[in-house]
Amino acid sequence: MDPITLALGLAQFVPGIIRWISGDDQSKAASVADQVVAVAKDVTGAASGDSALAAIKADPALALQLQQAWMAHDLSLVQEESRQLAEINATMRAEAASSDAYVRRWRPTFGYAVALTWSATMGAISWAIIATPSQAPAIIAALVNTSPIWGIALAVLGVSVVKRSQDKAMASGAPLPEGPLAMFKSGLKS
Repeated sequence: MDPITLALGLAQFVPGIIRWISGDDQSKAASVADQVVAVAKDVTGAASGDSALAAIKADPALALQLQQAWMAHDLSLVQEESRQLAEINATMRAEAASSDAYVRRWRPTFGYAVALTWSATMGAISWAIIATPSQAPAIIAALVNTSPIWGIALAVLGVSVVKRSQDKAMASGAPLPEGPLAMFKSGLKS
């Protein structure tokens, strides 16, 4: 079996594994799946991932040892993720404190560029559908193919807006809302 399938099989004993092997980043998922299989092989002493999975399925004591071993490994993964996020946060703070106007304003510039591009795209598509209604299904199908590109651009824009809002709140001394939906709730109240 491939490492991701083996890791999914081992996830029945350690559900926290799913967090690391799910998502869009397939290279990260494959890397963590290899780590999961290595931990399972270490715990069982098995030569292959398949035999490690079989041994863990057969012996509840090995399943418990896998859980304990994975918790230690999981901690190192969380620490690395935290380090990366701290680095990103430090970069964003440096941008906000920069004396270079463009460095401070790249997020709004990106936002305006996305808005302008979105408007131009929707205007062109609307015009094309009105001008050639017989081509509407093909035009809409082509538009659907741009969804991944727009998804990435809008996700980056969303993170930029949220982080900039948090930076401004921190700079003004205002308390930050708690929880992922708190900013949305506070926006509805005002």
